[in-house]
Amino acid sequence: MGGDNIFHYDSVFLSCYQTVKHIHCGHSQTKKTKQAMTSPSKKLSFEFFPTRTPEGRAKQVITRKQLRQFSPEFFSCTSGAGGSTRDGTMQTIGDILAEGTAAAPHLPCIGMTAAEIRELLDTYKEMGVRHIVALRGDIPSGMGAGTSGLRYANELVELIKNEYGSHFHIEIAAYPEYHPQARSAEDDLNHFVRKAKAGADSAITQYFYNADAYFRFLDDVRGRGVDIPIIPGIMPIASFSKLVRFSDTCGAEIPRWLRLKLQSYADDSAAIKALALDVVTEMCERLLREGAPSLHFYTLNQAGLVSTICQRLGY
Repeated sequence: MGGDNIFHYDSVFLSCYQTVKHIHCGHSQTKKTKQAMTSPSKKLSFEFFPTRTPEGRAKQVITRKQLRQFSPEFFSCTSGAGGSTRDGTMQTIGDILAEGTAAAPHLPCIGMTAAEIRELLDTYKEMGVRHIVALRGDIPSGMGAGTSGLRYANELVELIKNEYGSHFHIEIAAYPEYHPQARSAEDDLNHFVRKAKAGADSAITQYFYNADAYFRFLDDVRGRGVDIPIIPGIMPIASFSKLVRFSDTCGAEIPRWLRLKLQSYADDSAAIKALALDVVTEMCERLLREGAPSLHFYTLNQAGLVSTICQRLGY
C-alpha cells in the first residue's frame, strides 16, 4: 500500500466508467444557477506547507490572517516523510498556535520508530496541539521498503489512541477516487476502513472535482461500518498547467469537459480563474447542501482564491 499523504504526489489510474461519469456530472454542474450558501455554520479548515525562507514565513503570517476571518476550526501544516521538513512544520505549528488558532500537524509515520513518534507527539502535546493528521507518508528516496519502524497509518492511529487517549483528535486521509498506488478499489476501501476503525475521529479527502465520487465513497465506507465525519478536501484552481501536474501525480481526476475547457483558455489566467471559481464554488455548495460536515481547503499558501470561494459560500 502506498503512502497516504493528503494532496499526494504519485501516479494514478482511474476506470473509464468513473471518467465518463465525472464528465457528465461535472458538465451539468456548470450549468446550474449559483445559489447562496445555506450552511455557513459548518466549520472550515485550511492547509499550509512549511516555508523555507524568512520571507515565506512572513508571507504565510499575512495569508493566515486573511483566512482567519472565516473562523477556521484549525490550520494544518504538511510534513515530509522521514522528517524531511520536520523543523519547518514544527515552526509553522508554533506560529499558528501563537496566533490563537488551533493547529493540526501532519504526522507521516513511515521510517519512524514508535519511540520517535512518541517523542514528537509529546512535544506537540506540550505545545498545546490537539489535532493530528495521521498519515503513512511516502517512502523517502533511498530509504527502501525494508526500513524499520511503523509502516502503515492504521498502526500510527492505534499508537496515538492507545497511548494518548482522547487528547488528540485524529484525522486520517481518504481517497474518493482511490489512492494512486492502490492495488484495487476494494483494497483501498478496506485500507481506509482499517485506519478508521483503529481509532480515527474524522477523515479529510484528497481533492476532487466530482461530488459524486465523494458521495459514492461515503456510501461505500458507511456500508462497511465506518461512521466518522469525512471532510471534502478542496483545491482552488489558479493555473491549468499546475493543476494537471498535481492531478496527474496525486490521483485526482480532472473531468474531461473541464480539462478541455481550461485548456482552451491557453494563457488567459483571468478566464481560467473565473471558470474555476464557478466550478469549485458550485461543487462546494452541493457538498455542504447534501451533508458534508465541513470543508478543508488546500491553500498552497495563498489566500486569494480560497477567500473568494468562502465569501461566495456565505462565510
